[in-house]
Amino acid sequence: MKITIFGATGRVGNEVLQRALAEGHEVKVLVRSQEKLPAHPNLQKIKGDVKNFEDTAQALEQADAVISAIGTDKTTTLSQGVPNIIRAMEQLNVKRIVTIGTAGILDSRAERGKLRFQSSESKRKLTFAAEEHAKAFRALEASDLDWTIACPTYLPDGSAIGVYRTERNMLPLNGEKITVGDTAHFVYKELFQSEFKHSRVGLAY
Repeated sequence: MKITIFGATGRVGNEVLQRALAEGHEVKVLVRSQEKLPAHPNLQKIKGDVKNFEDTAQALEQADAVISAIGTDKTTTLSQGVPNIIRAMEQLNVKRIVTIGTAGILDSRAERGKLRFQSSESKRKLTFAAEEHAKAFRALEASDLDWTIACPTYLPDGSAIGVYRTERNMLPLNGEKITVGDTAHFVYKELFQSEFKHSRVGLAY
């Protein structure tokens, strides 16, 4: 397959990139700094910014599927970038996208009709990152794409063991953490299996 990855220099994005390259896929990435990723015969690095539509569209040319691991990092890159990705995918007739969100945008168990970050379930006082992820979710939800949003809870470093719980639109009960490795494991698997189309997916051990 030809896969475009946004956020490939981040923790989860880089793990997904390594999986895709190891299995022989052709991967295209949009990066601000090409030096952050080593050369690979199946990797095409495009220097640019996801906030720029032309850069985003160039990265998506000839793609079969898309992974977005764009983080928030106290910026509006996510809420600006995802609409560019959606628009370019629709123009280029690319349908499948798996993105990485946060458990904060899953549905609240405690307060029906609210997202977790808006409810008593959230322990975080600062909601900027969750609000950015919520904007990305709403944009995908309004699109015609075959989207899935992986929503891990607390995300420590660690390799994949391949055993974890998933729940559509909610965090698995008493879920407290999942490693970077297992989050990448789910994202990569879901890209091909499409088990959770048009859903957010809570991830936890």
